[in-house]
Amino acid sequence: MVRYRRNFVPGGSYFFTVTLADRRSSALVDHVDALRAAFRVARRERQFAIDAIAILPDHLHAILTLPPGDADFSGRWRRIKGHFSSHMIASNAAVKRHQNGKFALWQRRFWEHTIRDEGDFARHVDYIHFNPVKHGLVSRVRDWPHSSFHLYVRQGLLPADWAGDASEDGRSYGERGEKT
Repeated sequence: MVRYRRNFVPGGSYFFTVTLADRRSSALVDHVDALRAAFRVARRERQFAIDAIAILPDHLHAILTLPPGDADFSGRWRRIKGHFSSHMIASNAAVKRHQNGKFALWQRRFWEHTIRDEGDFARHVDYIHFNPVKHGLVSRVRDWPHSSFHLYVRQGLLPADWAGDASEDGRSYGERGEKT
């Protein structure tokens, strides 16, 4: 079995990508209220701050900051995933199972990156907020409803027209284009 190396920094800030097992699913946005509730419950159980987040149909990106002396981000994701999965099961949503009987809603692992400094934090916030545009879900960041971008605008940290309109310049923003 592969041993994943995790960087545990008590009180640290971390960038995460957490993904559904079925990459064609839209469960995260179809049940976004349940996902938000899962975050609220998990935060009551084990405190953490959500510094930035974007919820896409099949995955989410977030920056979480843990309290001083605490580096257990895996436990928090276990709670968030568990609460959301419980909602999905209770609502009779179609949730596949692994051969061992366990539910297969989420990918087992997640991507984690320790935020190193303010510049690294800013780059990851920008990545999070721009991700719905990158995936072609909207042409303007402000048009994606499931993002902390709107909070950043309300707090005066970003202008409402931040990153412009992708439909105006035709760039692919790092995505490989199809060869014709």
